[in-house]
Amino acid sequence: MKYEIVPAEKSTVKITMTFTPEEWAEAGEKAFRENKHRYFVNGFRRGKAPKGAIERVYGSGVFFEPALNNLLGENYGKILDAEKENFTPVGEPSVSLGENFSEENVVLVATTPVKPDVSIAAYKGIKISKYEYTVTDADVDKEIDAMRDRVAERVDVTDRPAQLTDTVNIDFVGKVDGNTFEGGSAEKYDLTLGSGQFIPGFEEKLVGMTIGETRDVDVVFPEDYQAEDLKGKPAVFTVTLHSIKGKNLPALDEAFAKKMGSDSVEAYRVKVRERLEQNAKNRSRNETEDAIVEAIAQGASAEIPDAMVEAQEDYSLQRMEYNFMYQGIKLDDYLNYIGSTREEYKKNFEADARRAVLKQLIVEKIIKLENITAGEEEIEEKIAEQAKSVGKEPEEYKKTMDSRQRDYIENDIKVTKLFEFLMANNEMVLAEVNA
Repeated sequence: MKYEIVPAEKSTVKITMTFTPEEWAEAGEKAFRENKHRYFVNGFRRGKAPKGAIERVYGSGVFFEPALNNLLGENYGKILDAEKENFTPVGEPSVSLGENFSEENVVLVATTPVKPDVSIAAYKGIKISKYEYTVTDADVDKEIDAMRDRVAERVDVTDRPAQLTDTVNIDFVGKVDGNTFEGGSAEKYDLTLGSGQFIPGFEEKLVGMTIGETRDVDVVFPEDYQAEDLKGKPAVFTVTLHSIKGKNLPALDEAFAKKMGSDSVEAYRVKVRERLEQNAKNRSRNETEDAIVEAIAQGASAEIPDAMVEAQEDYSLQRMEYNFMYQGIKLDDYLNYIGSTREEYKKNFEADARRAVLKQLIVEKIIKLENITAGEEEIEEKIAEQAKSVGKEPEEYKKTMDSRQRDYIENDIKVTKLFEFLMANNEMVLAEVNA
């Protein structure tokens, strides 16, 4: 087998594979051996009929496609391995026959999407925003109050109307233009007022309702509402309130602190502050890194193949599905409600996916240009850190790792070094932020 590779449009390469008549004959015999049991010919037990007999009954091309698949399967991967320094495939190839294909001219052409080169106007000497978030005493108080709210006991309320933060049990029937609509009605539904679960204005208009009361609530669906037939439409919900549950917040005392895993209120405050400060540090780093790559991306371009965009769209949809799962919602149920499919909804991520791929290409390109590496000692140190975090010795921890995990650690070190380099070689200006 001989092969030739030439660049093609839209970040693809064309791999032209030429096989000898002998290789084609061998592939055909292999296809016959692997598939003969699938065909029945009168006078022969299944799998015992000769190749010619099967071809007379089922057609001369019955083993043609399996023979092609054999040739491709046995040679395509070897070519990719041999050319790994020249290009990186990012999707499945589109395979076609060469011109004037025959037993004497066996040519396969694989058009393969590959990782594109990215053109970068500049990545040093740019003015870029730097983000720094700090933690105040008020932030600590707010976080503690939020925790008290989360663990608060729910108690029945019978002596007052509903108010924000209460959980009310309601029946509701929604109508648009006098007609009910799918998903607009429910019975015995628990709703926490002020949670933002319903469309704007709905929950606030239930404040002041008393047990047993029925009230018509006028609202307008947002212009960006997911259901096309409801966008911007005025609606009337008839709501009946059955019960009210309020919150009995625990006192901020030693008993509460112990429940949260601390010996005293002051120790609990210290723990909360440490957690918030770590979150603020991570947020500062993440937003600064995003700002750096975004600034560089303003002067960058690449011919990104569809396969890379689609893979990023799939990743975004998967993350969305996980988020729904945490809320007890099935993605397919949500898509059915808004009248969409997975493939249709994925297109909402296309622009962001294309931008995300471009940014990743930028990171990889600069790492290569600046020859940023991760030394063996650095990798071992990182492995030791991870082992310690799960209570294992490094050697024991390494036994549980595969090559992908080690590659991830190596790449993480490179990326960390990259951003240290970029922060040192650009004009970093402190951004004004609202925490």
